[in-house]
Amino acid sequence: MAHSMIFILLGPPGAGKGTYSQYLIKKYEIPQISTGDILREAVKNGTEMGKQAKEYMNKGLLVPDAVIVGIVEDRIKAPDCKKGFLLDGFPRTVEQADALENIFKKNALKLDAVINIIVNDDVLFKRLTGRRLCKACAANFNVNTMPPAKAGICDKCGGELYQRADDKPETIEKRLQIYAKQTAPLIDYYKKKGVMKDIDASTGKITEIVDKIILAIENK
Repeated sequence: MAHSMIFILLGPPGAGKGTYSQYLIKKYEIPQISTGDILREAVKNGTEMGKQAKEYMNKGLLVPDAVIVGIVEDRIKAPDCKKGFLLDGFPRTVEQADALENIFKKNALKLDAVINIIVNDDVLFKRLTGRRLCKACAANFNVNTMPPAKAGICDKCGGELYQRADDKPETIEKRLQIYAKQTAPLIDYYKKKGVMKDIDASTGKITEIVDKIILAIENK
């Protein structure tokens, strides 16, 4: 691979971004950069940006764009990003996308593709409302698509399965609405730039969808 692989993964809650990311970072040997993770990391390591972020978080405020963008910029300069990286959960807004473009220009980086994972709302609903986690070992099951052998019991350790508050139907409605509202402008933004690839992930095996994503990335 002559140049680094840099791409962004967009998709609603429950679209499977986390799962597909795991396959992609292995294939391209690049890190997955998720803003939640690097924010916690920066705070823990007490970096300049991390200290600023912590002040906002301690007050229960949202960390402003400038700080998040600074933390992302610090992260992509790390040695493990030499071959590229996958951005997950960033940018969230057009303002963040503009800031990201400035970072890329400043560091002579090129965005290869924005992968927009599309899943029908009813499929998302089924996936999210069906999700169950094990209290003991945090294994993931789904009563609709990946049920445990014995209802309510973890196959792996025999622990009790529960449903996250986030995955209750009324919360999901809200999460999907917020996502659609926040991300729609971003989708237009990247479509205009000609880097957007839509991937329909409503049906098909995980590996088939990963293959579709790889094809989309490589047939630029």
